[in-house]
Amino acid sequence: MAKVDKVCEKIMKLGAKQKLDAVIKFSEDSEDEIRVAVAQALALIPTYESGMALIPLLRDSSPIVRSTAATSAATINAKHCEEYVKKLAFADSDTNVREIAKRAFDVLKTSVM
Repeated sequence: MAKVDKVCEKIMKLGAKQKLDAVIKFSEDSEDEIRVAVAQALALIPTYESGMALIPLLRDSSPIVRSTAATSAATINAKHCEEYVKKLAFADSDTNVREIAKRAFDVLKTSVM
């Protein structure tokens, strides 16, 4: 598990340094924890491209990845993710994802940009 933790730490450092391309390289990793770290790191890079990188994570097979991506989309005000977050909020199979996505959707739909 230490290897995954080190990779997650590296991803967060890359996000803090605004290294979008380097963060995105980890977005298809097989480990859920790593994809969660990618979604969290994308929230540190408030750009259109970062929001676009969240879209595949909003469709991820893992509930924790989807919910983290929804929160990150709201954090960076990624209006282009709003419809994806809305789908999670009202139609996701996981109740926790729906709850978290609903909060994120409320932020996205009320923000002006």
